[in-house]
Parts: sequence; C-alpha cells; structure tokens
Amino acid sequence: MRSTSSVRTPARPRRAAARGLAAALALTAVAGCATAVGAEAGPAGPGGRVTVPVKGGTAVIDTASLGVRARPAGGGELELSAPAATDLGRPGPVTAIPGGARWTYPDRGLTVTAVSERGRLKVDVAAGRDGSLRWPVSGAGATDLQLPRGEGLNVPVADPFWNAPERGLTDEPIDLGSGALTMPMWGYTYGKHGVGYLVPTDIGTSLRFASDGGRLRGTATHTFDGGAGTRAYTVTFALTDGDPVAPAVDYRDWLAEHGELGSLRDKIRANPATGRLLGAFHAYLWGDARTERGVAALRGLGVGRMWLGYDAGNDPMGAAAVRAARANGYLVGPYDSFANGQDSATADAPNSVWPDRVYPDFCVTDAQGKPETGFGNRGCYLSSQAFERAEPAKHYLADRTRQMVANGADSYFLDVDAAGDLFRDHSPAHPMTMAQDRANRLARMQRLQDGGLVLGSESAGAWSNRVLSFGHGSATPVAGGLWALERDKEVWGGYAPEKAPRTFFKPVDLPADLAREMYDPRYRLPLYETALHGSVVNAERWELSFDKLPAQKTTRAMLAMLYNVPLNYVLDGPTLKQYGPELAALQRYFAPLHERAGTERLTSFKWLSADRTVQRTVFGDGVLTVTANFGDAPARGVPARCVAARLKGDSADRLLCPDKVLVAPAAR
Repeated sequence: MRSTSSVRTPARPRRAAARGLAAALALTAVAGCATAVGAEAGPAGPGGRVTVPVKGGTAVIDTASLGVRARPAGGGELELSAPAATDLGRPGPVTAIPGGARWTYPDRGLTVTAVSERGRLKVDVAAGRDGSLRWPVSGAGATDLQLPRGEGLNVPVADPFWNAPERGLTDEPIDLGSGALTMPMWGYTYGKHGVGYLVPTDIGTSLRFASDGGRLRGTATHTFDGGAGTRAYTVTFALTDGDPVAPAVDYRDWLAEHGELGSLRDKIRANPATGRLLGAFHAYLWGDARTERGVAALRGLGVGRMWLGYDAGNDPMGAAAVRAARANGYLVGPYDSFANGQDSATADAPNSVWPDRVYPDFCVTDAQGKPETGFGNRGCYLSSQAFERAEPAKHYLADRTRQMVANGADSYFLDVDAAGDLFRDHSPAHPMTMAQDRANRLARMQRLQDGGLVLGSESAGAWSNRVLSFGHGSATPVAGGLWALERDKEVWGGYAPEKAPRTFFKPVDLPADLAREMYDPRYRLPLYETALHGSVVNAERWELSFDKLPAQKTTRAMLAMLYNVPLNYVLDGPTLKQYGPELAALQRYFAPLHERAGTERLTSFKWLSADRTVQRTVFGDGVLTVTANFGDAPARGVPARCVAARLKGDSADRLLCPDKVLVAPAAR
C-alpha cells in the first residue's frame, strides 16, 4: 500500500498417475514410411510420430511439426497443439530413450525430449543457441478457456465479449514469469475432455491469445537466451475429464510431486501466530483506526479475528495500539518494500530511503546501462542480488525489518517481492538473471518467515507459496482497464488527505464492461484456490477494498464465502463507524467456515445451473460445502443473491444474504 505513490501497473505486461505407469510404457516411433522403432534406441527417419501413454489415453507427437494429438481411452481424438508456429526445419532421427523419445531440429539447434511422466506428456526443448519457439498452439475445437488471471477465469472461447480487442485478452503477449498470471498454466475444455498446460520454465515464456474466426486460441512463445539463462523450455500436457478446475488440480499435483507445495498447517506448527489468519478479515488502517481506540472499536463490534496493516509513512501504528491488537487476538504488521530506492533528500516515501549508497549503487541496470525507473517513475528498482551480496556484512534488510517491527508487530507485508516483477540486472557490480532475482526474493522472504513473522506479499505468485502465509491481490482478476481508471485521479481519487487518501476511500462505480470482466460470477473460476487453498490465505488487492466498489459488494462477499477467502478492507475512523457493523456481521459468518476449512484443499467446484449463476465448492472431504446463488430467483434451496454453507457435522445450512447486512456507501 503506497500512500504517496500512484498504483503500479504490471511492469511487463491431475491428478496423480497410477503407479507403474513408466514400467508399463509402450513407446512407438513411426516414420513416414511406417517403419516402427521399439523401446530400444535407434533411428526412425525424419517426419516420424511418437506415441506416449498419458493418464486417460495416449498422446501422439508429429516430429515433423511438433503437432500433438490426444487419443482418449474412451475413443475420439483432440488436438493438444497445432504444429509449431515457428519453422522448425527438417527433424533429425527419432531415438527411443527410457520412458520416451528424443530427436533434434538441426536448423534451429533444438533437441526435443518427450516422455510420459506421472501421467502427463512432458516435453523438454533444449537450445544450443539463442532463438525462440512459438509452441504449443492451443485451443482448436475447444469450448472454454481456463486462465489464472487473479483467482481465475473461465472464458467461453466463442464469446464475442472476450474476443473483442477492448478486453485486452487478445494480441498482447502475457509474460508467464512476470505476475500477469498467478500460475504458469492454462487449460481448455473440449466437451467431456480437457487439457491442462503447464510451463515450469515460466521465465522467458509468454502466452498470446488471438481471436481466430471469433474463437480464442493461445500460442506460447519461449525465448532461448544464454545470457538470461533460458536455454531450456519445458511444457507438460495433462489430459483431463473436462472439469473446469482440472488444470489447477494438475498444477497442485505437480507442485506436490516436486516438493513445491507449501502447507498452512506446517506454517502454523512452525509459528502458532499464523493460526490467527484463520477466520480473519484483513484491513489497512488510517487515521484514528490505527490507534488503541480504533482497535477497541473493532473488538467492541464483536470482530474476533483480523489482520491489521499500516503503511510506513509519517504516522505508523504505535506500540500501544499494536499491543491492544495482539491482546485481542489480531495479527498486526507494517507494509514495507525492499524494491524501491530514492535520493534521501527528495524521497517521498520513508521505506524508499536507505543508508550509505544503497541508492543509487544498488539500482537495477537495464541493457542500455540505465537504471530501471522505480514506483511511480520515482527513484529506481533495487537489485535483490546487490542486497544478497551485501547482507552478510551490512545487514541492510535485517536492520530495516528490526526497525519496522520494533513496535511489537508480529506480521509483515512485503510489497512486490512475490508479485513476479523480476529483473535481469546488467550492472557489472551485481549482474543477475530473472531466475536469480526470484531465488533471492524467495531467500529473503524465507528469512522473514523463519524469523517468526507471519509474512504476506503482493499477489503471491504460485512460485512463492512455500515462503508466504498470505497474499493480497491474487484473488483479483485484474483487467487492463482498471489501471487506466486508477490513473484518473478525478474519478478514482488521489493521495490526499494524508490520513484518509481518496484513492483508498472514495467509492467508485466500475464501467459496466470492466465490472463484467472482473466480477461477473459466470466467468469467475477458483483456479488459484484449487491449486493453493490450504497453502496460502488469499485476498483481493488493497486499493480495491471491499467498500471501494459499492455495486460489487454483494457479489464480492458471495465469492469470498464460496472460495473461503477473506475480505480486504481499508479503514479509518469514519468508515469504521459506518461500516463496522457490516464488517462484523460478515466476519462472524466467515470465521467458523475459514477456521475449519482454511487449511483444507478445495476438492470440488461445480456449476449447478445452465447459466452458471448457481455454484458449489467443497473443501477437504466434505469439511465445508458452500452453495452460492448469484441469480435473481431461488435455486437449489438457496434464496437469490445468497450463500448457504454447511460444515461437516452441521444439521442445517448457515445462510448469508449480503444485501441484508450491507449499508449504503458514504461520500468521501
């Protein structure tokens, strides 16, 4: 939360396989002349096909083009990828290897390995020189696209609304490694079948959608760059049953298989304070709300659990208020950032001021030798590599953290670090690839977590799930039009007055198309929660506080209960007085549900009506079942615009109709 800067726009824009699958592998490489090659290595000639078993059927790769087709066990065929959009040249011979096959494209300097791995088709492409590859080319014949923009979207591929260039979904490449998507995956539904695409080598890979005959198709592009460390490219394909969240199930399984899935239960065992996230709403405090009196007001309303944050401005939360918050069972912590540096003589944010010559010596340097401009075109982005090199002797980050929590805070919100704005630093003093930048950020976030702080960060990209306990932003499917709206200070509000900046407190009506892109429940899909619920507590962006968008409050409250995620507020004295009873009512409904299910995985999501306005989620083995009716008439026993939740062991549903507790917005 930056009280003195403009909101930063993005910098650049399965299930487990049966045991013994590899042992039962039946590999066939078939040449153009139909000469077969068995499991032993040997040439198959150019233009062959490689058949690899996958869970639910087989995958067939045309080595002449890298086209991939699937043959489901129940019959039929579907395209996993059209031929590569890059001219590959004549392929070399196919060689059988354990579990798969290998071949080359000599003209491109590429070596391709295709194997069956835990029920998926896994394709590795290694480059001997710099270049690029546009592949896979996905979506032909599909009905729906699943995309992890924020929490997630399910987009009918032929919907004119989403094919329109105004949506910003087509033509502009989406960098998989930069945070534009919360997870490096996407999926398509083909009737009773589906495909999940996962790119573990997300750095250096982008995904571009095009409206092809009024239907959305996606093409991934990987850039092979030796200097950037991106000469390896991996894509996995999972054949699914067509369930819209199946690609996220596959990704969760992949994370678990590779030791990259965190556990909120483990984090609570390591630091019991983390358990206070369960059942808590989140709020950033301003003015009187960050005083002992403000904390007492929350408790007086009956709010049992909260995460309370405050910016690092001229009036941080005092020790007495922090003690009061902790005594009430709340978590409390500062907003900070290790990513921005400014000249101390002109800096407009205290956390952009660093000792010695951190600024400008630690500035990230671009390929032209110029500093990377920082937040809001102020100062520069600071190199994580420079900090890591200096930390053992200078301990700049450790000293900053001690200073920030000297008031007794037990939590910490570290902006940017998990959002995915990764940099390649060309400075000769601290050169760094994007992969090194990510590794550095993971290391310093882990140190904060290990130091006993309940750590959160912006957006919480999936790669950061092991080192964070919560994130602000990944629940928001940000559309491009939002950034333009936030830059219009007449509409959105600016950074005055200091104790209640209008950018956070002024109610705003989203344009109809933008509201549809972001909050129409017919398009929303809990992909992030399917993959990471039970690992990270996820909330919306701080500048989109629950009260900021009055027309969306009912839908946002229902989505939060359906997905079992907390609401995120911005509070000062007046808003606490006006909206406090509403907040308390919603938190009291949410708390028992999240306390029981917050550490569970999301095991099922279903549409219960043809128009997709009635939806159901299940957490764990039925620990919690939630049915949301976003429609205008009763359905499935749930009144219109209401949510019914049932905890395991309950004899009746717990009903929430947000319209009955919401209050009218105040003018600011």
